[in-house]
Amino acid sequence: MTSVAERPDPMTDPMSRHTPPAARRDLGWIGIPLVAAVGLAAYWLLPDDLALLTRIAASALFVLSLDLVLGYGGIATLGQAAMFGTGAYAAGIVAVNWNSDPFVMLAAGGLAGGLVALVTGALILHARGLTLLMLTIAVGQIVQEVANKARDWTGGSDGLSGIDPAPVLGLFRFDMFGRTSYLFALAVLVAGLMVARRIVRSPFGLACRGVREDPLRISAIGGSPKSYLVALYGVAGVFAGVAGALTAVTSGIVGLDSAGFPWSAEALVMLVLGGTGRLYGAVIGTAAFMGIHHVLAASDPFHWMGFIGLFLIGIVLFLPGGIASGFERLGALLRGKENRA
Repeated sequence: MTSVAERPDPMTDPMSRHTPPAARRDLGWIGIPLVAAVGLAAYWLLPDDLALLTRIAASALFVLSLDLVLGYGGIATLGQAAMFGTGAYAAGIVAVNWNSDPFVMLAAGGLAGGLVALVTGALILHARGLTLLMLTIAVGQIVQEVANKARDWTGGSDGLSGIDPAPVLGLFRFDMFGRTSYLFALAVLVAGLMVARRIVRSPFGLACRGVREDPLRISAIGGSPKSYLVALYGVAGVFAGVAGALTAVTSGIVGLDSAGFPWSAEALVMLVLGGTGRLYGAVIGTAAFMGIHHVLAASDPFHWMGFIGLFLIGIVLFLPGGIASGFERLGALLRGKENRA
């Protein structure tokens, strides 16, 4: 592995001649306005699928949290749903018992998800490899079982229902057609992308990349690799908690599956499809996975997982960096043609 301080040689790396290192990672600010523009276009072009689009937006924020820990911190986890489910339940409990303002619900979800991530991260991040992977699964199972046993607060296996969020800013009521839900989810996703981009480009984000690439070098210069990873895990927990709270706001119900292992595994598949360590790859992978799922499940409800598996195999074989890497290669190719012209 190369360290975070090393840079590709422009004479030997053809991608470096056309694309700055930062642009290869998140395409500058282009990706965020593009997500907003495509999201708004979908609002007008697909008015009958707003419920699906809302789920995609909330799920993309969750996959983004996984990209922070895996793509930028190198933390292999299959328990990210623990923070998502905690955030969803926290937002639902706050709405049912105290305050149903959507922003209060998001804050409650983010705080709960971040606390769970910090506490569990401090305990499990001393491990590496398969041991760490198993510990993250165990954390998810514990959170799910706690939610199942706390029936008075969470509804147990029946789920937490009766969540009725107040109008956004006191003006925009959540309607049965899902218009407010989708626009609210899209706005939260875009804001999340902006905050995540700022984090990964900050000195803290660069230090986390350094830990992923060469933890011994970070230790040699006086840094604490575990402290950086725990902090990053906590930050990602906040993002996952906000995503869970966003799901509670837009759907009005929280179930045990929100903290289950299958949801963590699906998020990992979405991230691999889109591409790790790019931020916008989380959005691309989520939209691709859930869009294909929606189409194939409607046409062949019994064999759609087989098609998803073939699609994933094709991406891994021909685009190891994910769908996002294909767009990067295409952009580099077009810039190369322009430079030659």
